[in-house]
Amino acid sequence: MTTAVPPLDSPFPERGPNAAGDAATDQAPATAATAPRPRWERPAYLALLLGTAALLLWNLSASGYANSFYSAAVQAGSESWKAFFFGSSDAGNSITVDKPPAALWPMALSVRLFGLGSWQILVPQALMGVGTTAVLYAAVRRQFGPAAALLSGVTFALTPVAALMFRFNNPDALLTLLLTVTVYCVLRALDGAHTKWLVLAGAVIGLAFLTKTLQAFVILPPLALLYAVCAPTRLRRRLGQLLLAGLAMVVAGGWWVAIVELWPAGSRPYIGGSQNNSFLELTLGYNGLGRISGDEVGSVGGGARRAGGAGAGGGGGGWGETGIDRLFSANIGGQISWLLPAALIMLVAGLVITWRARRATDSVESMARAAFLAWGGCLLITGLIFSYMQGIFHEYYTVALAPFVAALVGMGVAVLWEERGGLAASLTLSATVALTAWWSYALLGRASGYLPWLRWTVLAAGLLAAAGLLIGSRWRPGSRTGGRLLRGAAALGVGAALAGPFAYCLTTVDSGRSGSIVTAGPAVAGGAGGPGGMRFKRAAAEGFRGGFPGGPQGAPQGGFPGGAQGGPQGGMPGGAPQGGQAGAAPGGQGGQGVPGAAGGAGGRGARSAMGGPGGGLLNGTKASAEATAALRANAGGYTWAAAAVGAQNAASYQLASGEPVMPIGGFNGSDPSPTLAKFQEYVKAGKIHYFIGQNDGGTGAEGGQGARGGAGGPGGPGGGTSSAIAEWVKAGFKATTIGGATFYDLTAPVSGTS
Repeated sequence: MTTAVPPLDSPFPERGPNAAGDAATDQAPATAATAPRPRWERPAYLALLLGTAALLLWNLSASGYANSFYSAAVQAGSESWKAFFFGSSDAGNSITVDKPPAALWPMALSVRLFGLGSWQILVPQALMGVGTTAVLYAAVRRQFGPAAALLSGVTFALTPVAALMFRFNNPDALLTLLLTVTVYCVLRALDGAHTKWLVLAGAVIGLAFLTKTLQAFVILPPLALLYAVCAPTRLRRRLGQLLLAGLAMVVAGGWWVAIVELWPAGSRPYIGGSQNNSFLELTLGYNGLGRISGDEVGSVGGGARRAGGAGAGGGGGGWGETGIDRLFSANIGGQISWLLPAALIMLVAGLVITWRARRATDSVESMARAAFLAWGGCLLITGLIFSYMQGIFHEYYTVALAPFVAALVGMGVAVLWEERGGLAASLTLSATVALTAWWSYALLGRASGYLPWLRWTVLAAGLLAAAGLLIGSRWRPGSRTGGRLLRGAAALGVGAALAGPFAYCLTTVDSGRSGSIVTAGPAVAGGAGGPGGMRFKRAAAEGFRGGFPGGPQGAPQGGFPGGAQGGPQGGMPGGAPQGGQAGAAPGGQGGQGVPGAAGGAGGRGARSAMGGPGGGLLNGTKASAEATAALRANAGGYTWAAAAVGAQNAASYQLASGEPVMPIGGFNGSDPSPTLAKFQEYVKAGKIHYFIGQNDGGTGAEGGQGARGGAGGPGGPGGGTSSAIAEWVKAGFKATTIGGATFYDLTAPVSGTS
């Protein structure tokens, strides 16, 4: 690789022949990993990590318990080692969350050590974000130098969805860290065909499987193929190393699965999210292939494609339009796509520039090419799956793309800067800066009234930087003026590219995010979360702080899908039939939909068919002081202080009281756990104190057919279990209103019943 422009004290390492184009010497070329560290590197690296930590820790407690579904499981795991091991939703170990438990373990250990609270739950997540930044820096630095690594680290830290999810308690934070570590290990293995690094990569993928099941395996095909083709050793050894890595993966991820599957079902919690109490079924169905096909029995709209086709999602099964442009759409673009076009251009440019290297060599050029193939392959396969998956898809899933995008940006800038003397390279670098500025301008314009001065500033600065890069690269070689122009244009271009996502990050950390569907940044036109075309707008962006759409703080226009701007008719994907009464809040028609979601979801104002006032499928109710006191009274005499339909409602009461609350039906209220007979057995044995229903006289069984028909409502694929339990409770026990919620005392049946 040669260039007609002197280094200009370039922070990027000159790889291969020197900058003047001299012939390579007989000595092995120095790599960034072995080259002396510049004086500015350590302070810059420390500033990167401290800045990332400050961003992720700022105002952290504003999110409270964030996703109470997982926070309740963390609280349970901090009190019961059995709940810790299985990932149970409650310390009574009635049912697990619908994921394996690895992501819960760090948070549960933190709570066990420091007590229950928002900081104790979320600080481990923030530290994972700092760790991901550090691993990404180390991976890029080895071949491309500290400046490229610094640019990659800053790009990652300022990705809005990363600033969101590393301040949240979903499994995606740990998954993203582990995926980044995996790529790092594979690149270390490629640099000399080291077996230990490849085996370590397999073990990390196994742990990632215990974090979010099959999503961990998405990056395996490109990485395995890359090693099989490019590792500098004979083919037989390469294949043997891959087999060893596969064995490490199976051991690291399979030991827990084997224990769970072999453990007697009667003495362990029910596997949440499955319909047959099987983790393997959960892995292959609801959390696996069902996400691709949309046939997710037991999910929100489970089996919608099988029952009624793709719905109104343009092939998305009710979870939004699918297609190659999905990641750039209104609801997703502002989360991840700021530098996605640049990353794709850098991938192509990097491969073109480094393609001269032969496969079977340890040269710097071949390792640079391998890095582009590794990060680029992971980006492409993950992006394509996200773009076309038919099942449940939330905007925050795209955090898995953030390290891939960031790495490609840093590496691509490094190789193009090194080749800046060539017309093709200078044109590519300049055009990329201009395109990124225009795309930032477009994304900033999607949020009505959001910093209008910034979008014009970004556009002007980006175009000016692009012109400066092009002119400076054509300046007379060795010119001091040309060098200054290039450096100034480069700095201006980086600032213009990162200004938009930085503003989104500041907006994200400035306010809390809670609930099951969250997004970074401000509300945007036509976007922000949820099924049915992703039209939850502010409700999702603010984490449904008022409960389910239509809760105390109201719903976005159209309410839940089925309203004026909703998704497929029938509300949830697949259409929960004829639910309850017409929505009482503005924003859409009632009738069909998810019971209890006002404004188009066929509910009862602020109350959900899944529990107390304001509660619902995606976020629980706010437990009153009176209800909390009632749950705590004599709680030691019961295995569960109460039971409630749906894990979010149960979680709210559990976190408020600190006592186990059984989530009937799991997250969606649709899991057949417990059966009516088992619930009656628990009640007869005096193990459950209260059943929590609604204060309007309606439990989950009372919302008409809408309370039973759709997945996600009580009595979905689980055969009406939760509805049957609610009806049995209503018929046999007297209702009492406590703090705005309906409590049934299960220790005091109505006379003449049992």
